[in-house]
Amino acid sequence: YGNFIDDLRVYVRGGTGGMGYPRLGGEGGRGGDVWFIAHERTTLKSIKDKYPQKRFVAGTGANSSVRVLKGEKGKDCEVHVPLGISVRCNDGTQIGELNAAGERFLAARGGLGGSLVTNFLPCKGQRRIVHLDLKLIADVGLVGFPNAGKSSLLSKISHAKPEIANYAFTTVQPELGKIMYADYKQISVADLPGLIEGAHANKGRGHKFLKHVERTKQLLLVVDISGFQLSVKTRFRTAFETILLLTKELELYKEELLTKPALLAINKMDLPCAKDNLNELMKQLQNPQDFLHLLQEEMIPTNILKFKDIIPLSTYTGEGIEELKARIRKCIDEEAELENEEYRRKKLLLLRTSE
Repeated sequence: YGNFIDDLRVYVRGGTGGMGYPRLGGEGGRGGDVWFIAHERTTLKSIKDKYPQKRFVAGTGANSSVRVLKGEKGKDCEVHVPLGISVRCNDGTQIGELNAAGERFLAARGGLGGSLVTNFLPCKGQRRIVHLDLKLIADVGLVGFPNAGKSSLLSKISHAKPEIANYAFTTVQPELGKIMYADYKQISVADLPGLIEGAHANKGRGHKFLKHVERTKQLLLVVDISGFQLSVKTRFRTAFETILLLTKELELYKEELLTKPALLAINKMDLPCAKDNLNELMKQLQNPQDFLHLLQEEMIPTNILKFKDIIPLSTYTGEGIEELKARIRKCIDEEAELENEEYRRKKLLLLRTSE
């Protein structure tokens, strides 16, 4: 992934409480807390650069004294983290999520100050090692095997300038772009590192790729109409086989990914025989069950991915690009309307039950 960091292991410790004052029953101040706060202009790399030790310790509570019987609370330690972070323990258990700017998560609580309850002795703060796990948040995630033309497509539909070349694995880190519409609506699109067969078993960039797919609202599968072959040692896959393999990889990693709305972009329509290949593919997609017997059993997904739209295009000539942008917008708007309808329905139900 080069300079791109999507997982950071850090040590957090709440502050120790302050000493109590037994003679007068004084209470020491509570230790400070460690907070993670979601911030838009932050990356995990910037955290690592700024805090190379990756240790975050809150301040100690003030001791109780004759002048101040109730000691002050220790200073909190606030750490700005990127949006789309899940906070995990060392054993992989998720303990929190930060998705919107300003959201806060208590990573380590400060210890109690010395008081009658603690025999006037201060308590140590909570300490643990946590993983900050970044999953990109984008409206649309581009899914496809290497060299399907995802980077070229991103550069055509948005202002992003990803590196583009005619060999596999040009994209080595996620690229984000924004589609700008005439009415100033913006839709974010993530081009994710190329998937390969066996990604669910963490081959290639495996889980690093698939975890980012989880945090996109909808999928845009990009397929080369002329098929795909990763190297001379691997088998050639037709466009239909490619779609089934992509579906299978998503399904094996996490079945819920197949419930996301999906569009299919069929790229490289400028190539010779593209029209014939497209006709053949459309027949196969209309009745996929009739063609499954041609494939090995391990390639066949349990559920076939249903596409809201299929758009043939060419990133080389620009054919179909504007239509794709319009379809993406329509799909996003429809999903937003469904969410609003669901929200309104729940509100109405709550009002009726409260009455």
